[in-house]
Amino acid sequence: MARKVSLSEILIMSVKTLKSNKLRSSLTMLGIIIGNASVITLLGVGKGAQKLATNQLSNLGANVLFVVPGNNDTRRRGVAFPKNLTLKDAIAIKEQVPSVKEVAPQISSNEVIQYQSKSISSTVIGVTKEFLPVRSFDIANGRFISDDDINGAKNVVIIGHELNNDLFNNKNSLGDKIRIKDQSFVIIGIMEPKGAVFGSNQDKNLYIPLSTMVNRISGKDPTYGISLSFISVQATNSKAINAAKFQITNLLRQRHNIIKDDDFAVRSQKDALTIVSTITGGLTLMLAAIGGISLLVGGIGIMNIMLVSVSERTEEIGLRKAIGARDSDILLQFLIESLILAVLGGVFGTFIGLGSVNLIALATSLPANIEIRVILFTVSLSGSIGLIFGVLPARRAAKLDPIVALRSL
Repeated sequence: MARKVSLSEILIMSVKTLKSNKLRSSLTMLGIIIGNASVITLLGVGKGAQKLATNQLSNLGANVLFVVPGNNDTRRRGVAFPKNLTLKDAIAIKEQVPSVKEVAPQISSNEVIQYQSKSISSTVIGVTKEFLPVRSFDIANGRFISDDDINGAKNVVIIGHELNNDLFNNKNSLGDKIRIKDQSFVIIGIMEPKGAVFGSNQDKNLYIPLSTMVNRISGKDPTYGISLSFISVQATNSKAINAAKFQITNLLRQRHNIIKDDDFAVRSQKDALTIVSTITGGLTLMLAAIGGISLLVGGIGIMNIMLVSVSERTEEIGLRKAIGARDSDILLQFLIESLILAVLGGVFGTFIGLGSVNLIALATSLPANIEIRVILFTVSLSGSIGLIFGVLPARRAAKLDPIVALRSL
């Protein structure tokens, strides 16, 4: 008569069986360990990239819109942007759009910066005094551009924090002179560190008066006059962003006599964040799928090893059935063995994955970003894979005829 075997007895037998084949058990877990570590690492990289992009977007300024020349089709084709966005457009936005608080036009140009025997290529940006509040920048030492600097087109410059370190070896450079395009400029300020935005290090930029930029560096466009790289616009508050975007678009369409396609684009932080979230979200899903394939391979490895184990333990299964073990007891033991291998592999893989994510965070600018629910999900997924891929070997073991199994003794 079949004797009911308790769950604790089955668990003890499963553990003893796995311990008696330590090498095989370890190699079986290896696939799950690699798969789980891959999922944790790749998800961590994807989420870290998303968090990094979000943090960088927050550095652009509060309630900021960006008006840039060229439309979406221009950007897709990669052609040179038109120079039809002008200083007069920026003035019109400031004066005629009620939902706008401040406007900061700017002109950017890559130039060689010289100080004594040192030469560094950097981005020179012509701005007005409104640049600081609109873009949420701060001055570490000295001052920023004033109305007098703009009106007199003075050769003064505010230098980025990191560029100051590169040129002056962390010394206070206020009052020193540098050369930009064969023009001598006096340093009147040093910026607070700001960080990078989409690969562009803002701490290596220089800022000069917009009028000086036009007169000394960039010059005027023969058709449009003072052409801008883009215009930063600060809305009165977060609720006014959509209204400001709509009003700016209508104003510029009127000014540029546009009937069909716009020759400019108005973008907000929210637009950029949506695009970035879509891209990084797709990247994260792709990376998770790659890690999931590794877990799938690990599950197939468990199934193969357990099938081999069933073949090798035919006599054991026959004896246990002969002395009263039920099919369900045999089935449960093999399922528990598969589950133990999968869960242990998942736990070890999780620790390895977390370590990999933290190493990547130390070696790169990506922040370590793994949520506890991701960890719980991957470990649960590992256990589920162990159960799913353990069903076939367990059923084969449970269905063995004890008479046939005992003939091999």
